[in-house]
Amino acid sequence: MLLLRRGAFGPDVAEVRATLTKLGLLTDPQPSQVFDLPVEQAVRAFQQQRGLITDGIVGPATYRALRDAMYRLGDRPLAYMVSQPVTGDDVSALQERLLELGYDAGRATGEFGAQTEQALRSFQRDYGLMVDGMCGPNTVRALRQLQPKVRGGRPVFLREQENVRRAGPRLSGKRIVIDPGHGGADRGIVVDGIAESEVMLDLARLLEGKMAATGMEAMLTRGPDHCPDERQRAVFANEAGADLILSLHSDGNRSPLASGLASFHFGTGNGTSSTVGEALAGFIQREIVARTGMRDCGTHPKSWDMLRMTRCTAVRVEVGYLTNREDRERLADPSFRDVVAEGILVAVKRLYLLGKDDQPTGTFTLSDLVRHELTTGQAR
Repeated sequence: MLLLRRGAFGPDVAEVRATLTKLGLLTDPQPSQVFDLPVEQAVRAFQQQRGLITDGIVGPATYRALRDAMYRLGDRPLAYMVSQPVTGDDVSALQERLLELGYDAGRATGEFGAQTEQALRSFQRDYGLMVDGMCGPNTVRALRQLQPKVRGGRPVFLREQENVRRAGPRLSGKRIVIDPGHGGADRGIVVDGIAESEVMLDLARLLEGKMAATGMEAMLTRGPDHCPDERQRAVFANEAGADLILSLHSDGNRSPLASGLASFHFGTGNGTSSTVGEALAGFIQREIVARTGMRDCGTHPKSWDMLRMTRCTAVRVEVGYLTNREDRERLADPSFRDVVAEGILVAVKRLYLLGKDDQPTGTFTLSDLVRHELTTGQAR
């Protein structure tokens, strides 16, 4: 679809207005086909609620989220369709309900996949329903009647924490997917000949080399001439059986004064958040800020596809603003990128150490990590 922004006109705009009105974000007593200021403000509010980029523009991601937001559990039958997966808030509600009842439907992504179908079939089997893997009226009624078995935490995120604990403190053998943003014809933000896609690919390769030195298995989602979309990158990470995904980007802003480092983990902004992702994002922020002196722009929950659709913990790091002269000059320096790569690697190590045998922020080096790997390996 075309991007819809203020000034646009037509039936697509009328559809967006009607959806925003149903969601209670827009008062539209006289339906119109004009994308005006109130529509833009309503779109921004919706994007803020959904963890999307709040630009007031209805592109593919915002349009899909608007469409998904219209469905409530019970509005329609739900089933696993391989060729065209069913998505929507009703699917998220189903996944959340199954998780509360003790069935492992995976992360509540809002997409009805094979794991959701398996959890639904198990529920139907246990409660004497027809085991067809379809969420119809009888299944919805049973889901609503039963009391949850799991309280006091999100089961899928508790499993993430347990997986980290069981993985142990060693980096050796862990599989990490590194995702340099953009690629190919999509160069991302480009200022003074410095392109985000090229800088992040070099940073990814530096990180890949350092990880290999510690015995980790690191894989990149793309090369210089390829630009998979976020869903394709998530599928690659899932099929690879990754333990962690690290997505690398740099930012841009209309103001040349905007600068600094920010990290993002999965979260919807309403209390649903990956605790492991939040912890890793925090470690990354502290390590890089301590080593580089960059402005700390904090960690934030987002529901971007790369964070939402992956089975394991994923974190996106926005390393500086190419639109800021100082950040841009530093990112163009290979030695600066090397320092950033070491900071990210140390942050991953801190995640698996779980507070044991730790050192002050900014003091771990690659040599320390390699030595720690050898020591813990001999101890075992």
